[in-house]
Amino acid sequence: MTQQFNLNEALKQAIQTEKDTMDFYKRAAEITENPRGKKVFEVLAGDEREHASHFFHIYPGKDLGSFDEFMARPPQADLTMLKDLEQALKDRGTEQKAMEIAMREELELEKKLRSTAAQVSDPKVKAVFEKMAKETNDHYQIIESEYAHIMGMVHETDINIYVRE
Repeated sequence: MTQQFNLNEALKQAIQTEKDTMDFYKRAAEITENPRGKKVFEVLAGDEREHASHFFHIYPGKDLGSFDEFMARPPQADLTMLKDLEQALKDRGTEQKAMEIAMREELELEKKLRSTAAQVSDPKVKAVFEKMAKETNDHYQIIESEYAHIMGMVHETDINIYVRE
């Protein structure tokens, strides 16, 4: 069964999703002490802002205000990933926990986006969801790589060392 999204709804959902994820990464960067981990979260937050900008500038609605105004709004109070991050902080969570939350959220979001794309009949709307799914997967790969690094696992940049030995 195909889902009846119109392009405006799909774009608006994409903008909000990118902003929500940006808000999470900004908060994760604030709590991360490790400079390398902090940088990863800052870069991801910047990427999310850029992704939101792409969608925002093709969104024809006027209900969101300007891009800068929309992006400056406080995070949604009921955003699960932020709630999980704040709970982890109360439980003395670390950068590791923030990355675990981020990986989980990216995987869940990618799954939802791909599922939605598969159900959408309008090719333009489908393309919006597919693009978001690919960007989400790219972010998962970045986080997974940094997580492996902070956990002391073999990192892909070390692979030549281990293959040669």
